[in-house]
Amino acid sequence: MNLDDFLRTDPRDVGCGEAMELLHAYADLHTADPAAARDRYPGVDIHLRACGPCSTDFEGLLTLISGSTASSAPPR
Repeated sequence: MNLDDFLRTDPRDVGCGEAMELLHAYADLHTADPAAARDRYPGVDIHLRACGPCSTDFEGLLTLISGSTASSAPPR
């Protein structure tokens, strides 16, 4: 990635604030149907591809969701 790519922001990118507000809904839908999540929340998808910290949060949320569905035991 060069500096121009780094500084260029896709106008459809919703930004960190809105992405974090919608992250739980995006992650739930992404778990069931990733293509549907991208179609329903395109600005969030674009943002997650461009923002490392938000992408890390998303990956953590996916891990949490998949871990909670894999176990029937309540969390401690």
